[in-house]
Amino acid sequence: MTYQLVDNRELITKFGKNDSDTGRTEVQVAVLSNRINYLTEHFKTNPKDHHGRRGLLKLVGRRRRLLRYLAGRNIEKYRKLITELGLRR
Repeated sequence: MTYQLVDNRELITKFGKNDSDTGRTEVQVAVLSNRINYLTEHFKTNPKDHHGRRGLLKLVGRRRRLLRYLAGRNIEKYRKLITELGLRR
């Protein structure tokens, strides 16, 4: 199974208030999750790409911090977001 990157504009319109709402926490988490899923598939075919793996770990850490922030601010939005993105199985 190959994972295709979803266009960021689609994620922004789905999770933001309008088409230019990129600073919203939900939008940032969705964009990061999209990149993380793509890179995870990339490493299945390129296991020796250690420099890229470091970038993946930094993205995962940034997403974790944003999710922690969102959970502290609004738990309902947090729960809705993780179910829509399929996180925390």
